[in-house]
Amino acid sequence: MPDQKWIVMVTGEDMIDDIRKAPDEYLEFLEAFNEFMQTDYTMGKPIRINLYHFDVVKTTLTRNISARFSDVRDEIVTACAQEIPATKDWVSYPALSTALKVVCRTTNRFLVGLPLCRVPDYVNLNIEFAGDVFKAAGIITLFPDFLQPIVGTMVSPLEKTLRRAMGHLGPIIQDRMNDYDQYDGDWPDKPNDLITWLLDENPQGEYRTVRDLMMRVLEINLAAIHPTSMLYTNSLFQLAIQPPEVVAALRGEIESVVKQYGWTKVAVGHLHLLDSFMKEVSRLMGTNASVIDRKVLKDFTFSDGTTVPAGYRIAVPGYALHRDKVRYQDASKFKPFRFADMRSKDGEGIKHHMFTPSPDFLSFGTGKHACPGRFFSVNSIKSLFAHTLLTYDVKLESDKKEIPEPVWFGRDTGPNRTAKILFRKRKFDGLVGSDSEMTVS
Repeated sequence: MPDQKWIVMVTGEDMIDDIRKAPDEYLEFLEAFNEFMQTDYTMGKPIRINLYHFDVVKTTLTRNISARFSDVRDEIVTACAQEIPATKDWVSYPALSTALKVVCRTTNRFLVGLPLCRVPDYVNLNIEFAGDVFKAAGIITLFPDFLQPIVGTMVSPLEKTLRRAMGHLGPIIQDRMNDYDQYDGDWPDKPNDLITWLLDENPQGEYRTVRDLMMRVLEINLAAIHPTSMLYTNSLFQLAIQPPEVVAALRGEIESVVKQYGWTKVAVGHLHLLDSFMKEVSRLMGTNASVIDRKVLKDFTFSDGTTVPAGYRIAVPGYALHRDKVRYQDASKFKPFRFADMRSKDGEGIKHHMFTPSPDFLSFGTGKHACPGRFFSVNSIKSLFAHTLLTYDVKLESDKKEIPEPVWFGRDTGPNRTAKILFRKRKFDGLVGSDSEMTVS
């Protein structure tokens, strides 16, 4: 099969649906992902060969969102108080780097728990690893295939990251493995975290090692932290330029829902205006130039008769699709409650929720290869943004009303890396209740 560097862009709802339904023997997600991310060199060959951690994320991790919600909520409150102290006067913070710290802490409170989620070097390690991976992958793909093993070995961030991670994760994983052996996998107070979930589903042999488990914890962190941090940053940028009535509507919904349901996963599910706001941010600001990347393993014929030969990659122009005036009225305009309005017209259900993929919203992919961690991501980011709305006022530097220019790296887009956001303790705006008055449950 000839390997082609060209990517064939696919548009049209029927053709996107063809990709969604295509068997893996024809269109393979992982082949395209590994080619783009150079997984063997950046994250380790075992990650490519055995993907059992994907199933853990899709099943056990997702099932525990509700059970562990109070831990995530507690870390949101603590991390924000420490990283963004609520002060009377406006204080400026680097938006993206601050978001990364808060999101990393809250994510790891869920994944590995206290006290590790608050250790500064562990937090920095996970933040830096993603940047190192994307940088290395970009360098490796510049070279022809026969040179990639040499270049990959030279620029890979994996070994230095694992050495650094060993001091944090190594003893925890080893102790947990010892407990498994001693108690045959079940004992009182068995921790309910990612390390346990990975061991519960572990295929044994070469995959039951401290090194392998560390790689998987790091890879799940990479997938969870950076997309969530970018969405949080972009949401802060948009919030900072919204008229008072939009901010008031968001705060009013949060206060009403939390009063009824407490700070729970159920409450997060009822935050429809907030969900719409963040989905609109993702649609307009958080979508890469190409999404739904697949490798063609066998000649594939679309429903319109177009055939793409084996060896090519195909993808969907997500950035353009999300701004398509045929799909969205006033497509280039930010309308915070666009999807809430759609939901009110179409009735109850999850059709227009942020975590629901559709032919018109592809931030989380499509079909069986849609992002397995999207439910955790959406629940955690909505919880964090809700807390932000009730705790702080935000604005851009110099009271600007234009979003800081995003950055592009190849096909990928992200929030401005140097822009700052100003926070102060929320001033009373006439709405009933405040965050401090609401019961954490």
